[in-house]
Amino acid sequence: MGNPKNKLPKYRQLFEEIRDAIFSGKYRVGDRLPSETALVQRYNISRPTAARALRDLENAGLVQRRHGSGTLVLHSSHARGGSLGLLVPGLGQGEIFEPICNQIAKSVQAHNFTLFWGDSSAGKDESKTSLAKSLCQQYIDQRVAGVFFEPIELMPGMEKTNQYIVKAFQEAGIPVILIDCDVVKFPRRSQFDLVRIDNRRAGYLLTEHLLKLGCKRIDFVSKSSSAATIDARIAGYRDALLENEIIPQLDWMHRADSFDIDFARHLIKASEPEAIICGNDYTAALVMRDLTRLGVRIPQEIRIVGIDDLKYASALSVPLTTIHQPCRAMGRVWPAIQKLVQGL
Repeated sequence: MGNPKNKLPKYRQLFEEIRDAIFSGKYRVGDRLPSETALVQRYNISRPTAARALRDLENAGLVQRRHGSGTLVLHSSHARGGSLGLLVPGLGQGEIFEPICNQIAKSVQAHNFTLFWGDSSAGKDESKTSLAKSLCQQYIDQRVAGVFFEPIELMPGMEKTNQYIVKAFQEAGIPVILIDCDVVKFPRRSQFDLVRIDNRRAGYLLTEHLLKLGCKRIDFVSKSSSAATIDARIAGYRDALLENEIIPQLDWMHRADSFDIDFARHLIKASEPEAIICGNDYTAALVMRDLTRLGVRIPQEIRIVGIDDLKYASALSVPLTTIHQPCRAMGRVWPAIQKLVQGL
């Protein structure tokens, strides 16, 4: 690594050198790469640096590390065109994206394509933003045929980061399919294909349900810096209220960075809602927990509903009314996948 590229970290320099050697045919499928010890000596680097580079190569689907056998090359220099990338920063942090991604993987593999998952878990010193940018560059370097991308949410500067990522893929000529939400704010739509539920209708249906139960004062609670999906759900909530000649007030909608007993106390004292629609089930569970601590009876005094239909929704102290997200069906959209691979 005598000629560093743009002052990249040493592990990244090593990653790119080995990756380029695989793509050029220097290393072929089944070849064994030099051991960590050999890499440390050859490139004058630390063992953790060598281990990180090999781990990233494995996450990229280029090699496989086997205990007792070393690191074996999996990727053929002649088979790059049949690979797709999965860039999902939220993977492993909730129940929604795992079944979607698993089904995408099944659909892709059933049609003889390779799916690179990458490393979607941010480490101690690595933010979700920097990880997403790094994985984006990794897929560009690997020359994947297309990418499934779940835009980042709940992070400062998320809009700028999401635009940076899709622009980088566009400039590299790599088509993108978005998962769950868009990279622009609702009600605008980007030019990218998008796999999601009708979030506006979901917000409408929940509000309509509460109105039929006799509720008039209905509040909406969500996390600050949420994705465009939440804005769409709020739009549906407003649609249903207006259709029933109820004008939603600005102070009926609450966005918070965190939910605790103080937020719940403010909610019932300042707002006095008859019902609360939460942006998702996780928010609903937190609000329900703190209202219960304050002695509020649910649903007798305040009704609470959510969206997602997570596994724990029915296991809460009061089973949660929620709208189901058909995650596996969302990952089974082969026509959308075909758009990524139609030129292969």
